[in-house]
Amino acid sequence: MFAQTVCNHRALCFMLVIVLFFSAGLFVSSQDSPPKTPSAAIHAFENIMQQPHYKNAHWGILVVDCATGQPLFEVNADRLFLPASTTKLYSTAAFLDTFGADFRYRTPVVHRGEIKDGELNGDLVLVASGDPTMGGRTDDHDKIQFSNIDHTYANGSLDSEPTKANPLAGLQSLAKQVAAKGIKSIKGQIIIDDRLFDSAEGTGSGPKHLTPIMINDNVIDIMIKPDKEVGQAASVETRPRTAAYLVDAQIETVEAGKPLQVRSSSPMPGRLVVRGQIPKGHKPVLRVHEVDDPATFARALFIDELKRAGVRLQASHFERNSTASLPSREQVVQWPPLAEFTSPPASEEIKLVLKVSHNLHASTLPLMLAVKHNERTLEKGLRREGQALRKLGVDIDSIALGSGAGGARTDLTSPRVTVQLLLAMRKHATFDVYKAAMPILGVDGTLYNVLEPDSPAKGQFHAKTGTYYLENELTGRYILTSKALAGYGTTQSGRQVAFALFVNYTHLMAPSGSLREGKTLAKFCEAIYKHF
Repeated sequence: MFAQTVCNHRALCFMLVIVLFFSAGLFVSSQDSPPKTPSAAIHAFENIMQQPHYKNAHWGILVVDCATGQPLFEVNADRLFLPASTTKLYSTAAFLDTFGADFRYRTPVVHRGEIKDGELNGDLVLVASGDPTMGGRTDDHDKIQFSNIDHTYANGSLDSEPTKANPLAGLQSLAKQVAAKGIKSIKGQIIIDDRLFDSAEGTGSGPKHLTPIMINDNVIDIMIKPDKEVGQAASVETRPRTAAYLVDAQIETVEAGKPLQVRSSSPMPGRLVVRGQIPKGHKPVLRVHEVDDPATFARALFIDELKRAGVRLQASHFERNSTASLPSREQVVQWPPLAEFTSPPASEEIKLVLKVSHNLHASTLPLMLAVKHNERTLEKGLRREGQALRKLGVDIDSIALGSGAGGARTDLTSPRVTVQLLLAMRKHATFDVYKAAMPILGVDGTLYNVLEPDSPAKGQFHAKTGTYYLENELTGRYILTSKALAGYGTTQSGRQVAFALFVNYTHLMAPSGSLREGKTLAKFCEAIYKHF
């Protein structure tokens, strides 16, 4: 699938000889005489890459001086690598270029039928706009909240946390607006018009269904607390809650030291079964269950909120959402409005995508590019992303992307093109937003736990992580197909750098072992900070 790109010990020694005797560095493509790479930097990088567990790995590295565009260090910079979630740097850049940092999603509620004496003799329709959060993470300052490890990754991490914001805030706002218009009862149907774009499947971990309506990321949070005695049922709470979803949860509290086991299933629509065990003394555990039909889920939750707002309804929680009775979406949006929910600006959404590497939201970005051009499919959206990237000056003919999030089989990029994107965005009107949205080394997002607290590089790098691993069926262990890091840094000398680091194909004992590579790439950052 790939040309041989692994940087083995012999090749590294050979490159070191070239540096020492010809002062030409490790550079293969710059036309001007590049600055010399300090021997101490080469030694530091060599020590990292020569560790025994990287004997099978492929390395791709490029560090560039932002002021001059000159490479400071590179290894296999033009080879293709699996980018994992650094793919999100491309999709968010294209989104910002197309929509701007101030873009806001607007989700209207419209109606058909006569309103008389507070009664709507017709249907109420929420027209889904693609808003990925629907107010469910927004704080009192119009900012989107995030936790360093998002709740959508809870099934693979014990450190995932839900944010404190109300996941139903958007639906509550819409319901209250409807009631404030004097609507006291609705005789027709409640419908979610989810026809903005064709449904598709996202890549990476987390929720897979890509739809224009997303409430709580289309998952039910399952929060488990071992607050009972051994042999008794642990406390289990779910959110968001709706009368349309019957939850049957039985998690037994077992002796300390026994394994944690939690599984969930939906044997039929509107039913959630949770079973397993949790050891006494274990910290509370969060798990998530992706709903099978996001529009029906949103419809049931909207019905709940309308009733709480004092609106009487004939529509039932238990009916599935159907748009069969509606005319075209273009006609529906012309119906009389009753309410509208407005999202925080795109700058906040991009921050959520990059800080926590939100796969569901990132996968949706190309679809929104398609919608901008009156198209409907992921394929069309990716073509639009390519056009936006080409306009930015990115050599898209040298790479391949099949997703907005990372994880597609066709996601392949190089250190050189990734740095090319980063340098292009430095000149873009949204650069400050783009950079600020990235995790900060040793501080937040997916980089919060990769440095020692007293590292001088802490806070000096804004960069996007990437992680992708698969189970090795031969051994029952795992193969880390990609660990990546790309972004911007400030060195101790004050130099501004852009960089891309990729290591593909290294063995892991368990998925949690990928933190080793996270810390390895952080050591690269420390070396960049110290030696450049």
